[in-house]
Amino acid sequence: MSSIEQIIANLCPQGVEYKALGDIGTLIRGNGLQKKDFTYEGTGCIHYGQIYTYYGTFTFTTKSKVSDELADKLVKVNTGDLVIACTSENIDDVCKAVAWLGDEQIVTGGHSIVYRHTLEPKYVAYYFQTADFYSQKKKYARGAKVIDIKVEDLAKIEIPVPPLEVQRKIVEVLDNFSELTAELTAELTAELTARQKQYEYYRDNLLNFNNINRGGQNEEIEWRPLGEVMTIVRGASPRPIQNYLTTEENGIPWIKIGDVNPESKHIETTAERITVEGAKKSRLLHAGDFVLSNSMSFGRPYILKIDGCIHDGWISMSGFEDKLDTDFLYHLLRSSPIQKTWKMRASSGTVSNLNADIVRETVIPIPPMSIQKEIASILDKFSSLTTDLTSGLPAEIKARQQQYEYYRNKLLTFPRKACCFF
Repeated sequence: MSSIEQIIANLCPQGVEYKALGDIGTLIRGNGLQKKDFTYEGTGCIHYGQIYTYYGTFTFTTKSKVSDELADKLVKVNTGDLVIACTSENIDDVCKAVAWLGDEQIVTGGHSIVYRHTLEPKYVAYYFQTADFYSQKKKYARGAKVIDIKVEDLAKIEIPVPPLEVQRKIVEVLDNFSELTAELTAELTAELTARQKQYEYYRDNLLNFNNINRGGQNEEIEWRPLGEVMTIVRGASPRPIQNYLTTEENGIPWIKIGDVNPESKHIETTAERITVEGAKKSRLLHAGDFVLSNSMSFGRPYILKIDGCIHDGWISMSGFEDKLDTDFLYHLLRSSPIQKTWKMRASSGTVSNLNADIVRETVIPIPPMSIQKEIASILDKFSSLTTDLTSGLPAEIKARQQQYEYYRNKLLTFPRKACCFF
């Protein structure tokens, strides 16, 4: 039996009470405070967006400050309080919390909730990260594009309340475990970064045919503009798109840039579908075709594994199969010389835009198909070591995080004390 289990057995032999947050503390909704209000001097503040982009479980210092005059009008945060982000664009970030452990009083603003309580601050903050808390908050989160949770709903969420001695012991264990996990993850991430740079260097050199046949003397290597060996066109959007979205089974996958994982090689699924009528006004592509982003993840190629429609934020590439191996083309388009050329040409105007003409005019080497496949095979294996979450360093980093989350959830799960009715 572990020391924590022994303490729980001694202090909570009949289990632990679960209590609603509102019954054991006070929840205060903030207001005001925008990023433009930040100053170099004044009172420390925590902006709600920083809770899921900058802070961890707890902090002793603030990233930002506001003027003392504005601070007087904002909701105060005392030592030990939690600052909770009650608004986000996704369910994961809603209700992320940071425990304020600094000595001075600070402030927060809109889209934040301050939780004032008498529990161990880190204990509560850690509990906000558990699977049980996640399942509870999902019941109360509201909204589609912007997700929000109300103070009165957050107050209903239950949390186990063991004696303070137990809370502090759990915090001690989790602090040590999270610190160790962070150190190991940092080491693995540094190694992964080095491997990625090594891969990029190796990829660019393997795909460098400039000294082989740039002048056309070697018939083994062709140099052709992309526009001569494939069809390259911009996507199209039926407007307004809301009129064409559908949940019907015959709907066509609607491929949005914001839904795609920037680190993925393929696009395999979509969150939304559009009607057949909407597809006629869009650009329908097929599995095996390429799309390029001309905005987010600029110039990033993706290979489609599904049929679907693309909007005008994409550029499509199709009809190259007789000249180019799909995987070879993918690595070639990701290579540094092509990416740098696109970014340089796209930023030459008043607005940075990777248009179809720039892509069509890009000259590429086309070695024999057997060489393309051999190069693609080598680079696929190397790439998987730096990007595949099921193998290599990414998998090890993910495993470390999952191990930490497993023990955190286990430590913060207690037998529930039975209620007595008379």
